[in-house]
Amino acid sequence: MKHERNEPNGFAIAAVILSLALLLSTPPEAVAQEQALAGETHDGLTLVQDRKVAAAYVDSEADFSVYDKIMILDCYVAFKKDWEKDQTRSSASRVRISSSDMEKIKADVAELFREVFTEKLGGDGGYKIVEAAGDDVLLVRPAIIDLDITVPDTMSAGRSRTYTSSAGAATIYIELYDSVTGDILARATDRKAARNVGGFMSYTNRVTNRADARRMLGSWAELLRDRLDEFHGK
Repeated sequence: MKHERNEPNGFAIAAVILSLALLLSTPPEAVAQEQALAGETHDGLTLVQDRKVAAAYVDSEADFSVYDKIMILDCYVAFKKDWEKDQTRSSASRVRISSSDMEKIKADVAELFREVFTEKLGGDGGYKIVEAAGDDVLLVRPAIIDLDITVPDTMSAGRSRTYTSSAGAATIYIELYDSVTGDILARATDRKAARNVGGFMSYTNRVTNRADARRMLGSWAELLRDRLDEFHGK
Protein backbone atom coordinates (compact mmCIF):
# COMPACT_ATOMS: atom_id res chain seq x y z
CA MET A 1 0.00 0.00 0.00
CA LYS A 2 1.31 3.46 -0.81
CA HIS A 3 2.55 5.60 2.07
CA GLU A 4 3.28 9.03 0.60
CA ARG A 5 0.81 11.68 1.69
CA ASN A 6 -1.69 12.52 -0.99
CA GLU A 7 -4.40 14.94 0.09
CA PRO A 8 -7.75 14.68 -1.78
CA ASN A 9 -7.91 17.26 -4.56
CA GLY A 10 -11.28 19.01 -4.66
CA PHE A 11 -11.09 19.99 -8.34
CA ALA A 12 -10.15 16.48 -9.44
CA ILE A 13 -12.94 14.97 -7.35
CA ALA A 14 -15.49 17.37 -8.84
CA ALA A 15 -14.37 16.43 -12.35
CA VAL A 16 -14.72 12.71 -11.64
CA ILE A 17 -18.16 13.23 -10.08
CA LEU A 18 -19.28 15.13 -13.19
CA SER A 19 -18.02 12.44 -15.57
CA LEU A 20 -19.62 9.65 -13.58
CA ALA A 21 -22.91 11.54 -13.37
CA LEU A 22 -22.92 11.94 -17.15
CA LEU A 23 -22.19 8.24 -17.56
CA LEU A 24 -25.01 7.18 -15.27
CA SER A 25 -27.51 9.50 -16.96
CA THR A 26 -26.76 8.03 -20.39
CA PRO A 27 -28.93 5.15 -21.72
CA PRO A 28 -27.17 1.76 -21.35
CA GLU A 29 -27.08 1.21 -25.11
CA ALA A 30 -25.30 4.51 -25.66
CA VAL A 31 -22.87 3.77 -22.86
CA ALA A 32 -21.98 0.43 -24.42
CA GLN A 33 -21.44 2.00 -27.83
CA GLU A 34 -19.79 5.29 -26.91
CA GLN A 35 -18.18 4.85 -23.54
CA ALA A 36 -16.31 2.12 -21.72
CA LEU A 37 -15.16 2.34 -18.15
CA ALA A 38 -11.41 2.77 -17.97
CA GLY A 39 -9.48 -0.15 -16.55
CA GLU A 40 -7.46 2.22 -14.35
CA THR A 41 -8.04 5.74 -13.04
CA HIS A 42 -5.68 8.70 -13.10
CA ASP A 43 -4.85 8.06 -9.44
CA GLY A 44 -4.00 4.38 -9.81
CA LEU A 45 -7.26 2.65 -8.88
CA THR A 46 -8.19 -0.49 -10.78
CA LEU A 47 -11.65 -1.30 -12.10
CA VAL A 48 -13.27 -4.25 -10.31
CA GLN A 49 -16.30 -6.22 -11.39
CA ASP A 50 -19.23 -5.66 -9.05
CA ARG A 51 -22.71 -6.28 -10.41
CA LYS A 52 -24.30 -4.42 -7.51
CA VAL A 53 -22.89 -0.99 -8.41
CA ALA A 54 -22.45 0.94 -11.65
CA ALA A 55 -18.69 1.42 -11.21
CA ALA A 56 -16.12 0.46 -8.59
CA TYR A 57 -12.38 1.08 -8.47
CA VAL A 58 -9.95 -0.19 -5.82
CA ASP A 59 -6.26 0.16 -4.98
CA SER A 60 -5.10 -3.39 -5.68
CA GLU A 61 -2.41 -3.08 -2.98
CA ALA A 62 -4.74 -1.79 -0.25
CA ASP A 63 -5.26 -3.93 2.84
CA PHE A 64 -8.69 -3.03 4.22
CA SER A 65 -8.33 -5.53 7.06
CA VAL A 66 -6.20 -3.03 9.00
CA TYR A 67 -9.17 -0.69 9.40
CA ASP A 68 -11.59 -1.47 12.21
CA LYS A 69 -12.80 2.08 12.73
CA ILE A 70 -14.61 4.41 10.32
CA MET A 71 -14.72 8.18 10.06
CA ILE A 72 -17.59 9.57 7.95
CA LEU A 73 -17.24 13.03 6.46
CA ASP A 74 -20.30 15.22 5.92
CA CYS A 75 -22.18 14.14 2.80
CA TYR A 76 -22.18 16.61 -0.10
CA VAL A 77 -25.62 16.84 -1.71
CA ALA A 78 -26.53 18.31 -5.12
CA PHE A 79 -29.82 18.32 -7.02
CA LYS A 80 -30.36 17.17 -10.57
CA LYS A 81 -29.81 19.98 -13.08
CA ASP A 82 -32.90 22.22 -13.44
CA TRP A 83 -34.69 20.24 -10.71
CA GLU A 84 -36.25 23.37 -9.19
CA LYS A 85 -37.60 24.54 -12.56
CA ASP A 86 -38.94 21.08 -13.38
CA GLN A 87 -40.75 20.89 -10.03
CA THR A 88 -42.39 24.29 -10.53
CA ARG A 89 -43.53 23.41 -14.06
CA SER A 90 -44.89 20.00 -13.07
CA SER A 91 -46.64 21.12 -9.90
CA ALA A 92 -50.42 21.31 -10.39
CA SER A 93 -50.64 24.17 -7.91
CA ARG A 94 -47.50 25.85 -9.32
CA VAL A 95 -46.02 26.00 -5.83
CA ARG A 96 -42.53 27.45 -6.09
CA ILE A 97 -39.67 25.58 -4.47
CA SER A 98 -37.64 28.18 -2.60
CA SER A 99 -33.89 28.21 -2.10
CA SER A 100 -34.48 27.66 1.62
CA ASP A 101 -36.60 24.59 0.78
CA MET A 102 -33.75 23.19 -1.29
CA GLU A 103 -31.15 23.87 1.39
CA LYS A 104 -33.38 22.19 3.99
CA ILE A 105 -33.80 19.12 1.77
CA LYS A 106 -30.04 18.89 1.19
CA ALA A 107 -29.34 19.21 4.91
CA ASP A 108 -31.94 16.54 5.69
CA VAL A 109 -30.46 14.14 3.11
CA ALA A 110 -26.93 14.68 4.46
CA GLU A 111 -28.12 14.12 8.02
CA LEU A 112 -30.02 10.98 7.00
CA PHE A 113 -26.93 9.66 5.19
CA ARG A 114 -24.84 9.93 8.35
CA GLU A 115 -27.61 8.40 10.44
CA VAL A 116 -28.14 5.39 8.16
CA PHE A 117 -24.46 4.71 7.45
CA THR A 118 -23.58 5.01 11.14
CA GLU A 119 -26.35 2.56 11.97
CA LYS A 120 -25.49 0.03 9.24
CA LEU A 121 -21.69 0.19 9.51
CA GLY A 122 -21.51 0.39 13.28
CA GLY A 123 -24.34 -1.89 14.36
CA ASP A 124 -24.39 -5.64 15.06
CA GLY A 125 -20.71 -6.03 15.92
CA GLY A 126 -19.61 -3.72 13.15
CA TYR A 127 -17.04 -0.95 13.03
CA LYS A 128 -16.55 1.81 15.56
CA ILE A 129 -17.56 5.19 14.14
CA VAL A 130 -15.04 7.83 15.17
CA GLU A 131 -14.44 11.55 14.66
CA ALA A 132 -10.62 11.58 14.44
CA ALA A 133 -8.03 10.09 12.11
CA GLY A 134 -5.88 7.13 13.10
CA ASP A 135 -3.78 4.30 11.69
CA ASP A 136 -6.76 1.93 11.90
CA VAL A 137 -9.37 4.46 10.71
CA LEU A 138 -10.94 4.31 7.25
CA LEU A 139 -12.15 7.68 5.99
CA VAL A 140 -15.44 7.68 4.05
CA ARG A 141 -16.02 10.68 1.79
CA PRO A 142 -19.61 10.60 0.42
CA ALA A 143 -21.62 12.62 -2.05
CA ILE A 144 -25.24 12.37 -3.20
CA ILE A 145 -25.51 13.95 -6.64
CA ASP A 146 -28.17 14.28 -9.32
CA LEU A 147 -30.80 14.18 -6.56
CA ASP A 148 -34.28 14.03 -8.08
CA ILE A 149 -37.14 14.03 -5.57
CA THR A 150 -40.38 13.45 -7.44
CA VAL A 151 -42.74 15.24 -5.04
CA PRO A 152 -41.01 17.15 -2.24
CA ASP A 153 -43.16 17.93 0.77
CA THR A 154 -42.45 21.59 1.59
CA MET A 155 -45.27 21.83 4.13
CA SER A 156 -47.10 24.37 1.99
CA ALA A 157 -50.74 25.26 2.53
CA GLY A 158 -53.46 23.03 1.15
CA ARG A 159 -54.60 19.44 1.60
CA SER A 160 -54.02 18.03 -1.86
CA ARG A 161 -52.47 14.56 -2.09
CA THR A 162 -50.03 13.29 -4.67
CA TYR A 163 -49.66 9.64 -5.61
CA THR A 164 -46.55 8.29 -7.30
CA SER A 165 -44.87 4.95 -8.04
CA SER A 166 -41.43 6.39 -7.20
CA ALA A 167 -40.30 8.96 -4.65
CA GLY A 168 -37.32 9.87 -6.81
CA ALA A 169 -33.75 8.86 -7.54
CA ALA A 170 -30.17 9.76 -6.67
CA THR A 171 -26.58 8.92 -7.54
CA ILE A 172 -24.22 8.04 -4.72
CA TYR A 173 -20.50 8.68 -5.00
CA ILE A 174 -18.19 7.33 -2.28
CA GLU A 175 -14.45 7.50 -1.86
CA LEU A 176 -12.48 5.60 0.80
CA TYR A 177 -9.19 7.01 2.11
CA ASP A 178 -6.52 6.13 4.61
CA SER A 179 -7.35 8.74 7.25
CA VAL A 180 -3.69 9.40 8.13
CA THR A 181 -1.85 9.38 4.79
CA GLY A 182 -4.73 10.67 2.67
CA ASP A 183 -4.13 7.86 0.14
CA ILE A 184 -7.25 7.01 -1.84
CA LEU A 185 -8.13 3.32 -1.51
CA ALA A 186 -11.40 2.93 -3.39
CA ARG A 187 -14.04 4.81 -5.34
CA ALA A 188 -17.55 3.69 -6.25
CA THR A 189 -20.68 5.18 -7.77
CA ASP A 190 -24.20 3.95 -8.33
CA ARG A 191 -27.69 5.27 -9.07
CA LYS A 192 -30.92 4.06 -7.56
CA ALA A 193 -34.58 4.95 -7.79
CA ALA A 194 -36.74 4.76 -4.67
CA ARG A 195 -39.64 2.67 -5.91
CA ASN A 196 -42.68 1.55 -3.98
CA VAL A 197 -43.09 -2.14 -3.32
CA GLY A 198 -44.74 -3.82 -6.30
CA GLY A 199 -44.57 -0.61 -8.33
CA PHE A 200 -48.01 0.50 -7.13
CA MET A 201 -49.00 4.12 -6.71
CA SER A 202 -48.88 5.40 -3.16
CA TYR A 203 -49.40 8.66 -1.29
CA THR A 204 -46.16 10.64 -1.22
CA ASN A 205 -45.33 13.08 1.57
CA ARG A 206 -42.49 14.04 3.90
CA VAL A 207 -42.76 10.81 5.90
CA THR A 208 -42.88 8.47 2.90
CA ASN A 209 -40.08 10.39 1.15
CA ARG A 210 -37.86 9.91 4.19
CA ALA A 211 -38.72 6.22 4.45
CA ASP A 212 -37.91 5.68 0.77
CA ALA A 213 -34.63 7.58 1.11
CA ARG A 214 -33.71 5.54 4.19
CA ARG A 215 -34.26 2.28 2.31
CA MET A 216 -32.17 3.49 -0.62
CA LEU A 217 -29.31 4.69 1.59
CA GLY A 218 -29.58 1.53 3.66
CA SER A 219 -28.99 -0.67 0.63
CA TRP A 220 -25.80 1.25 -0.21
CA ALA A 221 -24.59 1.14 3.40
CA GLU A 222 -25.21 -2.60 3.60
CA LEU A 223 -23.23 -3.13 0.40
CA LEU A 224 -20.24 -1.24 1.84
CA ARG A 225 -20.56 -3.18 5.10
CA ASP A 226 -20.59 -6.48 3.18
CA ARG A 227 -17.43 -5.55 1.29
CA LEU A 228 -15.60 -4.51 4.47
CA ASP A 229 -16.74 -7.67 6.25
CA GLU A 230 -15.26 -9.74 3.43
CA PHE A 231 -11.84 -8.20 4.07
CA HIS A 232 -12.20 -8.91 7.80
CA GLY A 233 -13.36 -12.49 7.26
CA LYS A 234 -16.74 -11.89 8.84
